Amino acid sequence: MRKADIITTRICTLNEAVHKIGQWRVTGKTVAFTNGVFDILHRGHIFSLSQTAAEADFLVVGLNSDASTKRLKGDSRPVNDEQSRALVLASLLMVDMVVIFEEDTPLNLITTLQPDVLVKGGDYTLEQIVGAKEVMAAGGKVIINPIVEGFSTTGIIKKMSS
Repeated sequence: MRKADIITTRICTLNEAVHKIGQWRVTGKTVAFTNGVFDILHRGHIFSLSQTAAEADFLVVGLNSDASTKRLKGDSRPVNDEQSRALVLASLLMVDMVVIFEEDTPLNLITTLQPDVLVKGGDYTLEQIVGAKEVMAAGGKVIINPIVEGFSTTGIIKKMSS
């Protein structure tokens, strides 16, 4: 199998994710989880994903669906559709799995997958992180990564339209 052939196998349904994570856990591996829209990837995303991947053996990324993104960000978003965003994320070295979710928050995804580590960016407080109390109650930990200043999808879109 060529290395590029594995990219699409990293994009999973929730049921596929549960199965794969179960296999990883049988061998004693740990799972880190983060989520977001990841509409136009930038340096801040790469930093955050890299930091998250360093927290466990495997990195699972929850990706907001197109419908979820529109509800959260408005009708002009996403710029890139969910399959395109998932493919780009799945092609990154540090990402082991991408799961698209339809809800406005990844709570169902987090409670179903029960990651060992939940990571969000520094623009969140512990109280604002969806799934934080559930992960901690199950014995996991929650980490807040620092934000890389000057990099945001909204800022890139504004720059492109000016």
